[in-house]
Amino acid sequence: MAIKNKKAERRLKIRRRIRKTIQGTAAKPRLSVYKSNTCIYAQLIDDDKGQTLLAASSKVQGDQGVDMEKAKKVGEDLAVRSLEKGITAVVFDRSGYLYHGRVKALAEGAKEKGLKF
Repeated sequence: MAIKNKKAERRLKIRRRIRKTIQGTAAKPRLSVYKSNTCIYAQLIDDDKGQTLLAASSKVQGDQGVDMEKAKKVGEDLAVRSLEKGITAVVFDRSGYLYHGRVKALAEGAKEKGLKF
C-alpha cells in the first residue's frame, strides 16, 4: 500500500509496530485512539472476540472542532462509562500518534476518572 503522505506513512509504520505487542482482552481491553481534523474518537476493544466494548467521541457530545478540553472530556466520558461496566484497567493504543496534545489530554482525562493504564 503506497501512501503519498510521509506523515501518514510514518504513522502507519509505528501503528503496525505497536499492534504487534499490544493485545486487548475482555478483562483488560485496548483503548484505541483516532483523531481527525474535526473530532477525536476512542474505543475499548476486545481483540480476542474482535468486538468494540465501548466508544466515545467528541462528535457524540455535539462539539464542533476539537481542542484539549474536549479531548479530555472524551477521555473522562469513556472512563466513567467503562467503570460502570466494570472495566477498571486498559492497555493504551495511541495508533501511531505522538503522546502529545489531544492524545495526551484524552489519556489524562481517563486516568483522572479512575481508569488504570
